[in-house]
Amino acid sequence: MKTHAVARFVRVSPRKANLVLNQIRGKPVGEALAVLEFTPRAAARLIQKVLRSAIANAEHNHQVRNLDDLRVVEAAADGGPRLKRVQPRAMGRAFFIRHQTSHLRIGVTDETEGAPVTRSTRRARRDSRPAGRAGKDRVATGRSKEKAK
Repeated sequence: MKTHAVARFVRVSPRKANLVLNQIRGKPVGEALAVLEFTPRAAARLIQKVLRSAIANAEHNHQVRNLDDLRVVEAAADGGPRLKRVQPRAMGRAFFIRHQTSHLRIGVTDETEGAPVTRSTRRARRDSRPAGRAGKDRVATGRSKEKAK
């Protein structure tokens, strides 16, 4: 069962949060918590709280008993509104400061339900698709060869 947790209006840049989220996407929750514990970034503490909330949601809302089966399948930081501040400068000027905020979203699911998409599964999907127009004889469009001479 897929469960998610969201933290909105978090005072961290989405770009900086995505650096940490990329490290935990697709990992089991135990390993993801260990990665976040030893990641020396401020965003890691905030993401750790959201991940713990997603685990608690899975345990409480969907009665998941074995938390070792949970895997992080969704981890995203979307941009939120910017906090605008004014910095007074010399000679009556004012500089604007824009603090970025994020909406952090983490989804977890049972390991048996959704296997993570890896390079090998992507490659297998790509190879199983039909070749498209590349393998077929192309129909001449526009001017024919007789007119071109």
